Amino acid sequence: SPSLGKDRADTVIIGGGCVGVSLAYHLAKAGLKDVVLLEKSELTAGSTWHAAGLTTYFHPGINLKKIHAYSIKLYEKLEEETGQPVGFHQPGSIRIASTPTRVDEFKYQMTRAGWHPTEQYLITPEKVQELFPLLNMDKVLAGLYNPGDGHIDPYSLTMALAAGARKYGAQLNYPVQVTNLNSRSDGTWEVETPLGIIQAKRIVNAAGFWARDIGKMIGLQHPLVPVHHQYVVTSTIPEVKALKTELPVIRDLEGSYYLRQERDGLLFGPYESEEKMKLQESWVTNGVPPGFGKELFESDLDRIMEHIEAAMEMVPILRKADIINTISGPITYSPDILPMVGPHQGVRNYWVAIGFGYGIIHAGGMGKYLSDWILEGEPPFDLIEVDPNRYGKWTTTEYTAAKARESYGFNNIVGYPKEERFAGRPTERTSGLYNLLKTKCSMGFHAGWEQPHWFYKPGDETGYKPSFRRTNWFGPVGREYKQVMEKVGVIDLSPFGKFKVKGSDSLKLLDHLFANVVPKVGSTNISHMLTPGGKVYAELTVSQLYPGEFMLVTGSGSELHDLRWIEEKITRGGYKVEIENMTDEMGVLSVAGPYARQVLQKLTNEDLSDASFKFLQCRHLKLSNIAVTAIRISYTGELGWELYHRKEDSVPLYRAIMEAGQKEGIDDFGTYALNALRLEKGFRAWGAEMNCDTNPLEAGLEYFVKLNKAADFTGKQALKQIKEKGLKRRLVYLTLETDDVDPEGNESVWHNGKVIGNTTSGCFSYGAQQSLAFAYVPVELSKVGQKLEVELLGKNYPATIIQEPLVLTEPTRMRLQKKGESPKI
Repeated sequence: SPSLGKDRADTVIIGGGCVGVSLAYHLAKAGLKDVVLLEKSELTAGSTWHAAGLTTYFHPGINLKKIHAYSIKLYEKLEEETGQPVGFHQPGSIRIASTPTRVDEFKYQMTRAGWHPTEQYLITPEKVQELFPLLNMDKVLAGLYNPGDGHIDPYSLTMALAAGARKYGAQLNYPVQVTNLNSRSDGTWEVETPLGIIQAKRIVNAAGFWARDIGKMIGLQHPLVPVHHQYVVTSTIPEVKALKTELPVIRDLEGSYYLRQERDGLLFGPYESEEKMKLQESWVTNGVPPGFGKELFESDLDRIMEHIEAAMEMVPILRKADIINTISGPITYSPDILPMVGPHQGVRNYWVAIGFGYGIIHAGGMGKYLSDWILEGEPPFDLIEVDPNRYGKWTTTEYTAAKARESYGFNNIVGYPKEERFAGRPTERTSGLYNLLKTKCSMGFHAGWEQPHWFYKPGDETGYKPSFRRTNWFGPVGREYKQVMEKVGVIDLSPFGKFKVKGSDSLKLLDHLFANVVPKVGSTNISHMLTPGGKVYAELTVSQLYPGEFMLVTGSGSELHDLRWIEEKITRGGYKVEIENMTDEMGVLSVAGPYARQVLQKLTNEDLSDASFKFLQCRHLKLSNIAVTAIRISYTGELGWELYHRKEDSVPLYRAIMEAGQKEGIDDFGTYALNALRLEKGFRAWGAEMNCDTNPLEAGLEYFVKLNKAADFTGKQALKQIKEKGLKRRLVYLTLETDDVDPEGNESVWHNGKVIGNTTSGCFSYGAQQSLAFAYVPVELSKVGQKLEVELLGKNYPATIIQEPLVLTEPTRMRLQKKGESPKI
């Protein structure tokens, strides 16, 4: 019979699927006392028990590969550790390429996997046939093979994790339903159940497709929707029974299904198109039916008929097989298919592990990742792509449904670099200029915003044309680059995350938060928030507008990620500070290029000369009678200002600037040109050159880190130790000899036939007319002049480490000119 056992806990986990149970196992194993898991019916109820149980090392992302690898290694030894069999089969898996574009995609994925320890091979059709002799080889051009992949029995896996969790002291209580959650003023929680109340230091929502209902208890609308996923099991097939070894799992990407051996038959599961797939939308509006636990949906073979036919063509023996079982059950999707894992902004000590479309392969690794974060106070590595705070108020139910349909239907779509997906767009979160610019450019999606990537001119091939090689934007971006370098350009940077900080402790707070000094009134600097372990949690520009009043600006993708970190520091340190998120009500225009001053000066009486308005100064002024906060800074590295203003003033401000710049030949530019400009200047980007995987010293950010300042900023002690021990790797700046393909980041760097590092970002340099990249390499290979190779689409291209930057910034050029030296452009 169920009992609560205790009325206090350190951590209460809500939900007994494989993810929740894995977290309980990892927290207890790491020594955390008082871990309590509450499950409303029985362990594995919901999505776990009926899952197909696929396990793979492959992931197109970067650090998610680590999650997959950890899960597989854990599952391999779980039986030995807990005494519970887990039914783990590891026959390997093969992704099938049946078009030349797919072969390119596999080559693209190979360079992204090469610097990870996971085994992954591009194999020939002959090798594919040898591993899976029952395949029709007519269309097979190549395979992407991961040895060690396979499938596990989800029920047995969960029971083994549960046995482990109990062994290490966690309490798993079921059936116990959570009926309400109350947050207390000290940040702790009261978890209400029919059996009484548990007081908890923190709660973790791991409730699968009930996660929305749990979130609603505390006023959150988690963007999740249950989808119907079907898979089909056949009876015994003589040709399968006759095999000596188990068949590898295959994923026929054009046919959009997976297929594996199940005893002496086959099991296959398709991902049907967004038009045909089915959402359980009634659960989103009305909640999950109270009694639902281990139920299934009605199967619907008509819906997946074309995939069944594709499977029969690829594996002809299926034609003779009888279907003995069709499983149609709910799995939870977030808008972008990735789970939401970590602490939630706006609510103290509320963590989530929800939205798992692939819960079985993610359970082990995410349990460990979350457990480490809870115990250490920082994530063990960077996984901002699963940060729950990537979503916000703009993530409506309609948006979530449209995106989940698309994500499910696109499950096996070609994964191009710079991918855009168009369902659910635009959201309600558009900049003031969206309607004015939307037909003139190719827009990109950034945290709900639409932002111009590149602009159209007559004669351009317009629209979104993704490719692994140079495509329709390559020429136009060069044109925009030239515009900024030679004349003057305007870019909409409204998606920036923007916070106002003020209060009697604001200086003290920022001195503790940031590794740089706090800027003086009327000044701006670039500052980094570090983790306790000395990793780069965030990069922001900090401006002191008035005494004790600051504006902090971060990238669009890290808005709530950074805000949560700052809010937690304020609460923990008891700082008397108010922080206000101004992101949605404030627009930003940046004007950059040699004529930027000339154009803006026409709109104001304020003196914009270099003597009066220096680099990294900020002030309030009026442009064409519109109030702006102007900062003399530009990510282009050219002469420029960022102009912060009320969103409703964006159109009149933009029009006034464009009008004033007619004589100078002013024009628009987008984020692709901005990226090329910043790379030539050697500017680092958060999320590429630095993140929670990197420390600021190896990233070459010493200039912004003041180890000798009085304040004991977060990460200072760890950084001193890192400096003392010496660096193992360093960020270097490379030029590459390529043809029609450019680096973009996360490619393998080779030396003497071995992978020794990875690129972090890259592009074509329109100034030098060759490819350019940042890369991490071992210190001993980091000297200027060092010859290396970078792998792009299956070929190693020669690369050379050069002195950075390729192009000096405008303030540096001016300084050298004053000294009478001739700067390099």
